[in-house]
Amino acid sequence: MNRRVVKDMLDVAGATMTGAESGEAGLALIDTQDFVIVLLDLRMPGMDGFETLRRIRGRGDAKADLPVIVLTADTAVDLRERCLAEGADEVLFKPVAMDSLFDAIGRMLAKGIGDGMIG
Repeated sequence: MNRRVVKDMLDVAGATMTGAESGEAGLALIDTQDFVIVLLDLRMPGMDGFETLRRIRGRGDAKADLPVIVLTADTAVDLRERCLAEGADEVLFKPVAMDSLFDAIGRMLAKGIGDGMIG
């Protein structure tokens, strides 16, 4: 449901989002497609978001530097700091407001990423 809400928000802006059902599926998409930004939920079936993030950052290619925005409903006190320490570029807490999502994406694009697909 949350993925659908985020997709609807991005549709409003004319952005394309490719969804993945799990961390493993997301990593497979990163292997085969080019993305500009990764939106990553921490809670997924199978591999969790932290392991997925570690595997993205551990790649031996340019895709290791993909900007990653973590989306989470978890409210642990130190979660933001943990996500950033693991390599996330941004952390947004659910429910995600459209302006917060667009601001975070804008900050990633302002760093010279460019525009295009969002994974």
